[in-house]
Formats: sequence, structure tokens, C-alpha cells
Amino acid sequence: MEKSISLLEQIKQKFALKEVDIRTYSPLTLAYIGDSIFDLIIRTVVVERGNEPANKLHHKTVKYVKAETQAAMIEALMPELTDEEMAVYKRGRNAKSYTSAKNASIGDYRKATGLEALMGYLYLQDRTERILELIQIGLHKLNMTL
Repeated sequence: MEKSISLLEQIKQKFALKEVDIRTYSPLTLAYIGDSIFDLIIRTVVVERGNEPANKLHHKTVKYVKAETQAAMIEALMPELTDEEMAVYKRGRNAKSYTSAKNASIGDYRKATGLEALMGYLYLQDRTERILELIQIGLHKLNMTL
């Protein structure tokens, strides 16, 4: 049986991307891609739960991807994080961003940025299984179901 190749590996192959030491990426760069990964996972689950109008799908998704929920999720996940993951989260949380969330406190926005940085870090390490595990644990701890 042929081993499946991850989405990340397929992207790297198709676009001839060179290996980069992700420790050199700024935490805001990690958060940039992590935001998309987190969003993609939530959207995938929402869409796979049923075919509905896009507006309805959007409203279902927003409650999971907003800064307030992400901040609560990372708080709930703290005991689950490895030392390495905690360090990445803290780098993201403490990064000086030049933007802010429209509907979130500064504290929630920073925590959400930290979570997104962690998601980006794990994604760029091709650790999708860990991302999925953390999101699933976080949702469970928040008593949220998708």
C-alpha cells in the first residue's frame, strides 16, 4: 500500500519549496498560517456536517474561530501542551502585532494569536495529527461540539 503524502508535502513538491528552519519564522508569520489552518479545520467539520447555505455555514464557523473562543480554548489546553508547544504559544501571545481584533479584548486577541502561532508551527512541522488532537481536546473542554 502506498503511503499518502500530507497536504504540506504536496504543496512543497508542487511548488518546489525549500526546507526552512521554522524556528526562524516570526511568531506573527506562524500565526498568519496558523489562523488559516485552524479556520480550514473548523470549516471542514462544519461543511462535512451538512450542506447548507454559505451564510449559515459562516455563522456556525464564526463562533469557533473568533478570538474570544480561541483564547478560551488555549486556556483550557494549557495542561495538555508540551514545553515546546508552550514556548511557541508564548512567543505568539507576546508578539507585538500592529493590528487588533475588531470584537475582542487585547488579552483575548493576544491569546488567540498565540494559539494561531502554535497551529502554524505544528502545521509547518507536518504535525497535523497533533493539531487535530489539540482542537478536539479544546472543544471538549469548552463543552463545544461541531
